[in-house]
Amino acid sequence: MATVYAALEDRILVVRGEETAHGDDGVGTEDGWTATETLVGRDLECVAASPDTPGRVFAGTVESGLLRSTDGGHTWEAVGAFDDRVTAVTVSPHDPDTVWAGTEPSAVSRSFDGGESWAQCGGLTDLPSAERWSFPPRPHTHHVRWLAVNPHDPAHVYVAIEAGAFVRTVDGGDTWEPHPEGARRDNHTLATHPEAPCRVYVAAGDGYAESPDCGGTWTYPDRGLDHRYVWGLAVDPGDPGVVVVSAASGARRAHWPDTAQSYVYRREDGVDDRWRTAMDGLPDPEGTVRAVLAAATPGEFYALTNRGLFRSTDAAESWAALDVEWPTSYGSQVGRGLAVVG
Repeated sequence: MATVYAALEDRILVVRGEETAHGDDGVGTEDGWTATETLVGRDLECVAASPDTPGRVFAGTVESGLLRSTDGGHTWEAVGAFDDRVTAVTVSPHDPDTVWAGTEPSAVSRSFDGGESWAQCGGLTDLPSAERWSFPPRPHTHHVRWLAVNPHDPAHVYVAIEAGAFVRTVDGGDTWEPHPEGARRDNHTLATHPEAPCRVYVAAGDGYAESPDCGGTWTYPDRGLDHRYVWGLAVDPGDPGVVVVSAASGARRAHWPDTAQSYVYRREDGVDDRWRTAMDGLPDPEGTVRAVLAAATPGEFYALTNRGLFRSTDAAESWAALDVEWPTSYGSQVGRGLAVVG
């Protein structure tokens, strides 16, 4: 049974699939879905969970620091002494008790005991590029927008700074390597894949990019990607060559519901290496904010927009809305995060 944690601006929807049918192969399918609200009224920034500990979920907030639930979102507690806005959180794929968090102003902290205790990694803002880091809506500051762990090396962590740099550590946050030449600067989402451990995927306001060597060098596969302000990103767990992104023509088209016009694109290695729109079953781009994307099992993706929560079971060739209540008030909200377990 899948559980989806969908973070809106002021609440998290805990959406659970009920296994109600079995196919000829005996595999169950989630044909029924229930949704409950939690953390209503909190100003949310991000959410993360691990399939190894499906009841444990983390939520980053603007004013309440980092919150943790150990019962699937029923109850929450503050963990760590975070005085700043927690803008990114991820659970290591190597060990569910190793958790990384990023804040505004930009800083990275780590926990090795499931979030009970935290230590900040020093030196991040000592990097040469830090003097140029600036987030346009709040130009006096900047933040860690995303964190990703190399799937074959738990000490090798990638950090997306919004806006200003892509940085990395190869020693678990003890030291940081400078922004590499050619990397994107307005970084939004990062991804890795266990079958391609050196490949790094980046969705950024200044375009999509990939690195074949853990962030050392970069390529920019953008043929067919007609909208270059890229936000959401997910990679098929069963195929590192199948990539899905959400994109718009600019920030206002991406984030503001009253001016939104956003799209989902799909690209597959070897299939003429071209991005193609992947909108079958998704709402009309007009009025739809950029989707937050997440991958679950091979061929299975989820997309969160202000128009609903959608699922694909054919590697983003088509989508279907989850049958959960979607009040009109959700239409003015912008998705903050998406995590799928189970």
